[in-house]
Amino acid sequence: MRGYFAIGAEGISKPMNLGALMRTANAFGASFVFSVGAEPKLKVAYKADTSKTFESVPYYQWDAISDMALPKGCQLVGIELTDDAVELPEFRHPKAAAYVLGRERGDLSPEMLARCDHVVKIPTKFCINVSLAGALVMYDRALSMGSFRDRPVMPGGPKED
Repeated sequence: MRGYFAIGAEGISKPMNLGALMRTANAFGASFVFSVGAEPKLKVAYKADTSKTFESVPYYQWDAISDMALPKGCQLVGIELTDDAVELPEFRHPKAAAYVLGRERGDLSPEMLARCDHVVKIPTKFCINVSLAGALVMYDRALSMGSFRDRPVMPGGPKED
């Protein structure tokens, strides 16, 4: 898979969710992980992150949206349930992307949404856990940008003639 990605959350308040997001990001090969406007207790996040992401993947903790410093050419993709958002299965992931998720029991701020190059929604009836949402986005990226073969039409693959 070419390109790179990062994932983070705005206003995350539960360090265990940050730790779980970081662990999953490490598993999917994220280039970096970040938070914006959060003050997580990093010692608690370390406990949730059994893969010790902090040792191998950079973590950026920005106090405000204006502090965010993404690499040149990196597109910011907001993950949010809005009426005008593109549904995840129809979204074409940018080669260089930073995905930002909203806080627990809340949304991405209007300022963050304005900063996003794209807004994408996971086709669910209501919001799901931030670390689970992150996992779904990273899995979709891997499927759509990886060099996987098409799935067989029938279980076990097509029958040979």
